[in-house]
Amino acid sequence: MAGLVTALMAVVALAAAAALGAQAGMAGVFGIAVPYVAVAIFVAGFIKKVIGWASTPQPFSIATTGGQQYSQPWVKQAKFDNPSTPGQTFVRMALEVLCFRSLFRNTKLDNRPAEGRVGYGSDKSLWLFALMFHYCFLIVFVRHFRFFLEPVPMAITGVEFVDSILQIGVPTLYLTDVFFVVGVSFLLARRIWDPKVNYISLASDYFPLFLILAIALSGIYMRYFAKVDVIAIKQLAFGLVSFKPVIPPNVDWSFYMHFFLVCVLWAYFPFSKLMHLGGVFLSPTRNLPNNTRMVRYINPWNDPSIKPHSYEEYENDFREKMIEAGLPVDKEA
Repeated sequence: MAGLVTALMAVVALAAAAALGAQAGMAGVFGIAVPYVAVAIFVAGFIKKVIGWASTPQPFSIATTGGQQYSQPWVKQAKFDNPSTPGQTFVRMALEVLCFRSLFRNTKLDNRPAEGRVGYGSDKSLWLFALMFHYCFLIVFVRHFRFFLEPVPMAITGVEFVDSILQIGVPTLYLTDVFFVVGVSFLLARRIWDPKVNYISLASDYFPLFLILAIALSGIYMRYFAKVDVIAIKQLAFGLVSFKPVIPPNVDWSFYMHFFLVCVLWAYFPFSKLMHLGGVFLSPTRNLPNNTRMVRYINPWNDPSIKPHSYEEYENDFREKMIEAGLPVDKEA
């Protein structure tokens, strides 16, 4: 619980600092300096992390499997849960990245003291809300490109049209705004109220969830309640991407609070568990085929000066001690 309180207070302090700073005449800091620093940290940290993973030796296949391995022709193989070829591995990766296939197999432990046993059952809630959260995050991210592009590409306007298809209220309510908050709220609530997940959770687990939730809520407040000047915000965005930053007048403080929280997320991203965005593609448990029955893996980093020590040689060296210890030997002393 201490980690939860620490993470919550940290996010509240960040939001308050930006809100008070913007009202105190520090719009230039939160609107220009902080974004450039955050993007620089994000890019440098992301590249460093990916290069570190890519340069880590991985000579052996350690694929995590969830089905029958390829063996004999008459034994049916689980091709996408236990791939043996690069093509099958590609499909497995696509299903994992796009559909969260491993989460779909999530199970829930159910303690049944009245029956004197423990039961296990399928639990699709984590898969559903995780899928909802990630895809809503992606759509919201894509929609925000309208602030940086002129004219706005048809693909982005199309996404906006579908997202606001119900035409609720003025300004129009985006469906992803609602489902995004629902998704991240479920993930946060699960981490708080599920005893098993709560037990292993640290402040570093709560912080990104509180931060993302604060970004979503501040964005909703900024759009539907404060109704900030979108033209002025687009002018600021254009200035940032063209390296000719300007601070438009009369921009509500809620925008700077929202923008600062986004910048904190950018800077924090490469050093957090959120880096699974890049790590999933470089994970040897996912991106390698399980073909150990067909391919002999030889470690290329083995020192050629080190000769293998066979069991026969091992027994010759330690036979007497093995007999004294009562261990079985192939040859008597």
